[in-house]
Amino acid sequence: MIRLGLIGYPVSHSLSPKIQNAALKACGLEGEYSLFPIAPDDMQALKDLLDRVRSGEITGLNVTIPHKQNVIQFMDELTPTAKAIGAVNIIYMRESKLIGDNTDAPGFLADLNKFLTTVPYRDDKTRSHGELNALVLGAGGSARSVVYALVNDDWKVTLAARRPEQAQQLASSFTQYSTRITSLTDLQLSTFDLIVNTTPLGMTPNIDQSPLSENTPLSKHTMIYDLVYNPRETKFVREARSQGLSAITGLGMLIEQAALGFELWTGLKPPKDILYASVVE
Repeated sequence: MIRLGLIGYPVSHSLSPKIQNAALKACGLEGEYSLFPIAPDDMQALKDLLDRVRSGEITGLNVTIPHKQNVIQFMDELTPTAKAIGAVNIIYMRESKLIGDNTDAPGFLADLNKFLTTVPYRDDKTRSHGELNALVLGAGGSARSVVYALVNDDWKVTLAARRPEQAQQLASSFTQYSTRITSLTDLQLSTFDLIVNTTPLGMTPNIDQSPLSENTPLSKHTMIYDLVYNPRETKFVREARSQGLSAITGLGMLIEQAALGFELWTGLKPPKDILYASVVE
């Protein structure tokens, strides 16, 4: 019996149970995926739950806010990706060690690269990654994963946040890429090939919000990636598409990171079309 679950607070809105239970069924495995709401300051409950992974009672866990950093103190080891990002979103046992890993970054990159293959590109510039410029909106936990993915794929990254000092702090944590990460308050949006929203602006129930001001002019070659996936078409994506831009939400990233996590737990690759169908009506 495979027992999986999600740590966070709150977690009742999560699509992970639908996705992972669909993965279990598709792979012919007996198991269940449960929700474990743990209050932000309840470190004892967090430790107790992780001890159930150590004992083998629970096969593995996903982690979401506000515990992506909180769980680190209880890990025996972090993968290089989790260590570099400074956040854990998946936990499993390997060789009697409790491992903290992060599938957000590879999940985002996998979905982004699929997106790029569908987008027609301007004739005067080849899509060689060393020449591509991305603007990341926000400087929270999701931004860390996105920045890590982009800089390791040879993108030039600019950070913009409501609090410039927060963006600067994030940039300084990636010191090996310091020449490629800057913080700007006065943005020339036409210079970017990709704009990624990592903020919660536009998420249900606040669907009338967007990270950019209404009718902000965007260059025709700019691609839009909004990590928000609920609603299915955010205001940011809708306005970009109305200007003729290629734009998607983060639903594909959710599926990609879930599939990667399931493989880490079980050794099996679930069919992504079935995972996608589990959350699309």
